Amino acid sequence: MRVVVIGAGYFAQFHHEAWARLPGAELVAIADLDGDKAAEAASTYGIPWFSDHEEMFKAVKPDLVDIATPPASHLELVTAAAERGLPAICQKPLAPTFQEARAVVAAAERKDSLLVVHENFRFQPWYREMRQLISAGRLGNLHSLSFRLRPGDGQGAEAYLARQPYFQKMERFLVHETGIHFIDTFRFLLGEVTGVMARLRRLNHHIAGEDAGVIMFEFAAGQTGMFDGNRLNDHVAENTRLTMGEMWLEGSTGVLRLDGDGGLWWKSHGGVEAAHDYAWSNTGFGGDSVYALQAHVLSHLRDGTRLENSARDYLRNLEIEEAVYRSARENRYMTL
Repeated sequence: MRVVVIGAGYFAQFHHEAWARLPGAELVAIADLDGDKAAEAASTYGIPWFSDHEEMFKAVKPDLVDIATPPASHLELVTAAAERGLPAICQKPLAPTFQEARAVVAAAERKDSLLVVHENFRFQPWYREMRQLISAGRLGNLHSLSFRLRPGDGQGAEAYLARQPYFQKMERFLVHETGIHFIDTFRFLLGEVTGVMARLRRLNHHIAGEDAGVIMFEFAAGQTGMFDGNRLNDHVAENTRLTMGEMWLEGSTGVLRLDGDGGLWWKSHGGVEAAHDYAWSNTGFGGDSVYALQAHVLSHLRDGTRLENSARDYLRNLEIEEAVYRSARENRYMTL
């Protein structure tokens, strides 16, 4: 399958690299409005580069478009792919606002064109293993989940500038840019969210948006979840951006803990905590989660396997995000 990537910024490098080694895919071109960035990225793989996506579509005739650009460009690019009947993967955040995200989804649906959101956290190997253990009944009756986000990259006037400088100007930041990963992951692990309560604040006054907060989730099966995040402090890890923090899953038979190095630890009720061994690769981003997501989409297109994170389904995550911001703004519990 001939794949093109639109985007040559910081995170797009993980898309490029994963496509280049994915069996059944051929990375055939890279486009970016900044031609120098596109040229530099394309030179790594010996493929053509473009500063205009329409020219790229005409020249290389792709089978799949991977959009790895900032959110404000997504409506235009998804529309362009859909107009050509091309399936597309689009990075999150899907759009700057919920209303525009709906328009992005509608643009693809009008042409009956497949659109998948590149939400790779649920494809991180520790969460896939957690999901398998939950399904196997290892935790018994699962009753709570909590995650402490502590990447430690958000202090001072230089926060985020070296990697993703537009972070500083996002008026919605912690939840819209980062917390959305965990809204999706919480739903992957525990099912549908039925209510939220949030407290959000800004600790680093050099940025525009919130960078700390606590969000309580309730789930349809009766469980509760807690997201406690700030981007200023770090946690115990060789690479604090690998897992971005630590998680605890608690059930009637014991507790499953995720540490900052991707390790899982099991403590049965009344027992001693011990390592839970499982296989994963410390390659690319987040345990090779970009590769895993791309392989998942390729499998769907080639073999018809069940698809996760279609754009239509992903709108539910954005509804929850909107409820989180409204809860913080109005200081009340929000039912979904």
